[in-house]
Amino acid sequence: MIPDIFLEEHPYVDFTHPAIDSLCRRLFSGIEDDIEKTRIAYRFVRDEIPHSFDIESDLVPSKASDVLLAGTGICHSKANLLAALLRHENIPAGFCHEHITLARDEKLGYCVHGFNAVFLGKWVKLDARGNKEGIHAEFSLDEFIPAFPPREGFDEYFYPGIYARPLADAMRMLDAANSRQDIIDTITRDVTEEPDIRE
Repeated sequence: MIPDIFLEEHPYVDFTHPAIDSLCRRLFSGIEDDIEKTRIAYRFVRDEIPHSFDIESDLVPSKASDVLLAGTGICHSKANLLAALLRHENIPAGFCHEHITLARDEKLGYCVHGFNAVFLGKWVKLDARGNKEGIHAEFSLDEFIPAFPPREGFDEYFYPGIYARPLADAMRMLDAANSRQDIIDTITRDVTEEPDIRE
């Protein structure tokens, strides 16, 4: 049994918001299959909601509906939106995290990258960060294709477990930020919360 908490609305996963409800009705019109709905939702968030840093935007929303209305967000924000679209369709969705360098090397230290896990008969991990040159994530039921595969020689790794709620530290960071520089200055560096499902 998948805990109901992976289907619940949350202040940052506000799937009853009119903008999210309207988008879901448009995206999923005539589609009944949960896998196809997930594929559509994933590609929408990955491709149609660019990462704030990729487009040099100082819009740094946190709540799913705000991400949709702003049309951009960082990884944690985009994960909130993907979870909201899926939970709207009664598809269990959670959150996962990765420890990666903030820059291409260690000069800015490390940060926590956020992505999703979706239950489609089994837990499937999806990273909707957004593709660009050198970054390529994809939808796959058989293997996880992340935006940032951990690299040898760096302290990069996936945190174990699946979380039902967005990471509290990351949400506080986003809510306090007014720019991309604020994100860089206050980025979440580690995960201290316990997952709802252990792997």
